[in-house]
Amino acid sequence: MKLYAERILLADGWAKDKTIIIKQGLISEIVSGKQDDAQVANGPVIPGMINCHSHAFQRAFAGFSEQGSEGQDSFWTWRKIMYQFLAQLTDEDAKVIAKQLYIEMLKMGYTRVAEFHYLHHDIDGSTYSESNNINGLASMAKAIFDAAQESGIGLTLLPVLYRHSGFGELAPTDGQKRFINSTAQFNNLVSDCHKLSTSYRNTNVGIAPHSLRAVDKDSLQSAIAHVRSLDHKAPIHIHISEQQKEVEDCLAHYGKRPVQWLLDNIDVDQHWCLIHATHIDDNECAGMVEKKVIAGICPTTEANLGDGIFPTTEFMAQNGTIAIGSDSHISVNPIEELRWLEYAQRLIKQQRAILANNQQASVGLNLWQQAAIGGAQSTSSNTGDLAIGKQADLVVLSARQSQLFAHSDQHLMDSIIFASQDNPVQDVMVNGEWVIQAAMHNEQLESEQQFATLLKKLSESSH
Repeated sequence: MKLYAERILLADGWAKDKTIIIKQGLISEIVSGKQDDAQVANGPVIPGMINCHSHAFQRAFAGFSEQGSEGQDSFWTWRKIMYQFLAQLTDEDAKVIAKQLYIEMLKMGYTRVAEFHYLHHDIDGSTYSESNNINGLASMAKAIFDAAQESGIGLTLLPVLYRHSGFGELAPTDGQKRFINSTAQFNNLVSDCHKLSTSYRNTNVGIAPHSLRAVDKDSLQSAIAHVRSLDHKAPIHIHISEQQKEVEDCLAHYGKRPVQWLLDNIDVDQHWCLIHATHIDDNECAGMVEKKVIAGICPTTEANLGDGIFPTTEFMAQNGTIAIGSDSHISVNPIEELRWLEYAQRLIKQQRAILANNQQASVGLNLWQQAAIGGAQSTSSNTGDLAIGKQADLVVLSARQSQLFAHSDQHLMDSIIFASQDNPVQDVMVNGEWVIQAAMHNEQLESEQQFATLLKKLSESSH
């Protein structure tokens, strides 16, 4: 197919009057002028955003955990509510939630998601029975694959290795029984997911050691070696240094801060994404940059949980690579994530326009491009910008909305990120196929009804 855009954000900046030619999901040519048989984009065209960190099932209890309960609410009290909620979910429920979430992501401009998937087992903690030649270990993973396929979003599935409840190989709690696998079980699961992915379009598989508190060094190394034997570019994501307590516990157990221990003990590289990494010191920040790992920042979730603020200014000043994620999905909006990424730094520094640089004076444009490219790196996907040979993952912005604010090339992305109050996304293409048109998904209404019915059931059973 061919798509003509009056304005399009290419890898090297804004361009005018271009036709992109798409073959088998990839951009094969970019030519000047409008070709006769080209579709016309009814607004500016920008690269799709990659969501580097998602726990899909958590979308269904957004709003359930906003009431004070113990006087000192934190991540740890929120986690208790999360455990109670997920104890009810079936694999069918997980698919309903994920599909609805992925449609919401597409409508907001996300074109790919890294699913940090740790809900592996049945409600009682037992392994699902085999069905349709699917190993029981992979039943929940198949629900995620199916949800991504039906929604049309690109998927990087990251099965989670979860072994312990805390540093020192503490025994798992009852609330964690659905997460736990032996290292051998986990490696089998990863192999099964890798095989499954070949039956689905636009997917790949990595791993996610949950956190340093939940895995030991031997299991971590085994899982890394196994996934890299399947794919040497497999993305590896890990929660790390999210809360002060985690840092304190790691210091007590290992004698080192979490990121420092990881850098010193594991051969991390550009395919690693450190999720949150909120509480790092200067040496850890420099070490992350040196190893070319991605910082996976989730501003709305980190704010919602009271985690803290990642030192984005210092990290990006050293040419560190960032990606953004919606994590617990208290918000499903890349614009809001980027807005708060910048605003948090303004509040700390008491300055404005922090996350621009000498090469790009526009904060909004710089953040969108940096996060999209970093998100592509974090998912080992051929996405992140619009260039020949790249996958055709793109967003068409509403011409009407973009005209309501400063809309020169210099200011358009700033207006979209900092001034727009309505969703500016009009159309979305993933892998060369339209999945959102006129701000609608063709399965949106059915998905919303299924999700609403499930939410009602879960709400009633929680009282």
